[in-house]
Amino acid sequence: MKSHLPEKIKALYERDQALNSKARHATDIPISYEAITPEWLTHVLCGKTPGAQVVDFRLGPPDDATSNRRRIHLTYNSAGAAAGLPASVFCKASHSLINRLTLGLCGSAHAETMFYNRVRHLLDIETPNGYFADYDRESFLSIIMLADLGDVTFADHDTDIRREQIENMVRLMATYHATMLEHEGIKDRKFELPTLQQFWQDIEDLVFMEESSNRGFLDAEAVIPVKLYQRFPEIWPATKRAIQRHDELPQTLIHNDVHLRNWYLFEDNGMGLMDWGACCIGNWSRDFAYGISVALTPENRRLWERDLLRLYLSEIESRGKPAPSFDDAWELYIQQLFPALAFWTNTLRPSEMQPENMQPEDAATEFIRRIAHAIDDHDALDRI
Repeated sequence: MKSHLPEKIKALYERDQALNSKARHATDIPISYEAITPEWLTHVLCGKTPGAQVVDFRLGPPDDATSNRRRIHLTYNSAGAAAGLPASVFCKASHSLINRLTLGLCGSAHAETMFYNRVRHLLDIETPNGYFADYDRESFLSIIMLADLGDVTFADHDTDIRREQIENMVRLMATYHATMLEHEGIKDRKFELPTLQQFWQDIEDLVFMEESSNRGFLDAEAVIPVKLYQRFPEIWPATKRAIQRHDELPQTLIHNDVHLRNWYLFEDNGMGLMDWGACCIGNWSRDFAYGISVALTPENRRLWERDLLRLYLSEIESRGKPAPSFDDAWELYIQQLFPALAFWTNTLRPSEMQPENMQPEDAATEFIRRIAHAIDDHDALDRI
């Protein structure tokens, strides 16, 4: 039973800490970055390069939030160096107990592993390539090893997103949405990704999403329009109705967490998308509403949102896939603002099953402000 998962994860975490095993074989999942060995790195990075070996490595500084993140700087033997194997990789793991609980109960360890092992190669988009992804389905110990992006700039709540950049964000979302729209791997469940409804039910049941989101909404009064704040009892029911709408809508791969801090910027207004730990199967409108409302200041969103929706729909059609009418798409966009708000009210006041420092409080507060103003601008509570 899923209700027993937290206790099971805790027991298996304690077992792993007592054993304190080193990772040496390809099937091992390191219980910590200190448990990594050159032998394990050789298996996961050099398997396609005859004679190549990792002979030494150095860990970068720790960066702990929703996952335990570190860079690994690598030294190879002559065969590995000659083959141009990566000098460094970027890793995301669930080494601490709270991270195992978060990534396990939310399904993130599973989703990101499935994305990199089964979906990534199908997508021609700007997102990191993966070298290794695995997790233990009992303990939720996990590690994802990605290409190190190097000198890119990660966006933040105070990044001024220009018109060209937001348009490139829209094009990227349209690309993976169109590519995966009604894909066979979605229909036959070979990707093993949950539906958005399944994902949402898990975070309600296991991470207490309703309670934490409600607390975050009430605590964010200073940045929520008065008229909307006064209708607080209607917010969670509207959120649930927005999620339920996905049952009747065309299905594709959705990233499901396209907030600004998961995007990176590079030359010529290029935009790339990170962190597929919440990816699942749902309707395009989830990503579009979330991405637009969080990335833009209310002022710029008001100026650009209609044009951006037209751009999105034209990008879908240009890839040979059917798109809804503008009017139907506009209503979906407005309705799907509620689940976007819930992600950030939850982040502001996370439950005991989540890390306290999921995101900086000033970022969470600003994103709540932006989404709440979008909901208020469009009288969204009266349109769902």
